[in-house]
Order: sequence, then C-alpha cells, then structure tokens
Amino acid sequence: MAIKDIIIVTDLNGEQPASKVGVALAAREGAHATGLALAFEPIVPGFIAAPMPADFLQMAHDQAVAAAKKSLAKYEEYVKLAGISGETRTEEMVTGGSLDPVLRQARLTDMVVVGQDNPDDPEPMRELIIEALLFDTGVPVMVVPYISKGDFDPQHVMIAWDGSATCARAVHAAMPMLEKAKDVTVVIVDKGQEFAGEPGADIATYLARHDIEVNVQIISNPQVAVSDALLNYVSEQNVELVVMGGYGTSRFREYILGGATRDILGSMTVPVIMAH
Repeated sequence: MAIKDIIIVTDLNGEQPASKVGVALAAREGAHATGLALAFEPIVPGFIAAPMPADFLQMAHDQAVAAAKKSLAKYEEYVKLAGISGETRTEEMVTGGSLDPVLRQARLTDMVVVGQDNPDDPEPMRELIIEALLFDTGVPVMVVPYISKGDFDPQHVMIAWDGSATCARAVHAAMPMLEKAKDVTVVIVDKGQEFAGEPGADIATYLARHDIEVNVQIISNPQVAVSDALLNYVSEQNVELVVMGGYGTSRFREYILGGATRDILGSMTVPVIMAH
C-alpha cells in the first residue's frame, strides 16, 4: 500500500530526529505529514487532601501547551524546508492518564513515526505510547532512534523474518521502502526451530513477484539472544532500516522474559518499522 498520510509524534525536547525522519519519509513518498504534539499536564497526587490552587493548575496547563507549541514550531520548520504538505495538531493529556487522544489520531493514517525514548532527555510516557501505538491502532509504527541525524534514504533494508503475522504486516507496510532500496536482506535467526522448506524461500518468492530481489541470511548462534544477533548484523552490514514484527508474544511475557521487541527498542541505532 502506498504511504500517503503520516502522523509524526513530535518530541518536546532536543532536535526532534523523529520529526526530521518523518518529514523526509513524507517527501520521499509524496505523503501528507501531520505533526502531533502532546501537552502533558501533571497528575494531581491523590494523597493531597487540600485542592490544588487554581493558579498552579493554570500555570501547569499553560506551560504544557507552550512546550507543545514550541515543539510544533520546530516541526513546521522541517516541513517548510522539505516543501511537503503538512499540518499540526495538539492533544492535551494528563501525565499517566489515558492514551486515547493519541490513539484516536493514529488509527486513520498509513504510518506513525515516533522517536525512541532518550534516557538522558526523556519524553513523558514515551515507552507506553510506543507500545499503545503498536497494540491499539492497527497501524504500522516507525520508531526513530534518538541518536539519528534525521536523514532518511535507506538503501540497505533488513527484514527480521520469523514467519509471524506481525512480521508479515510490517513487510506489507514497508513495501514502498523495499521497492526503492538497493539491497534487501532477509535475516533469520536460527535458534533450533523447525522450518517448513528452505528458510526464507517463502518471503523471497513473494518479494520477487514485486520485483524486489533479496538475499537471505541465516544467523545460527544459540548462545546469542535474537535481539543481539539482529543488532550486530545491523552494525556490521551497515543496515539503514529494519523491518520486523512487534511483540510476537503477550506484553506481560515480553516484559518478564525480555523479548526481542523490547531489546531492539532499547538499543536500536537505525529506524525500525514494526507492526502488530
């Protein structure tokens, strides 16, 4: 499916690498881009018996809205420089509260672009927002690492293939980028599982029918975690974009066991397109 509508969750801090990558993606695909800034109002602790002063609440609200507007002003600079069709929106939210305002916005778009949380300059509720976007929108999500310089023209794309429905959805979402790439590599981490036929032959055949030639790489090392094997390949082979399924098991199990999704999101160095 063509990518014609993108929502970009803007960062309230830093240089907004996700905004830069999202705008570059929109320019590349001829898409309309919407910058979505989140104004987070502080939650009032329940243990405080006396009501919070009205002037304090108003000041907190004004500061949250001002931060969102500042975020969108920088986003609009990137849109203007790229010469694309774009707009801005603001959603007011309570810190720690419902994510419905974000999810409603995201359900009717082709892709959501959001930045990885920066531990040195964290964004409110960022990890929860990424997880909710993956689970509760039905829309593919591109997560951009905080170390990104903001350019986006991926010529070497890696598909982390495990044959799952979530990975297949991510491949479908990334088709426009796969078609433009010079090199597409299907990477399968062999942890001793059984394969039906030649590993990777099914997805290679499918993509060949779309005139996309791929190389299939099998990584066999049972002593290395799946996420580490994938991240090492990205680094060693100069991969510029990763396509993979998100949260193949339940969120609770991923949290307890670690999980490739969570590890990738924590240590990614290039943009990752995920779907659930």
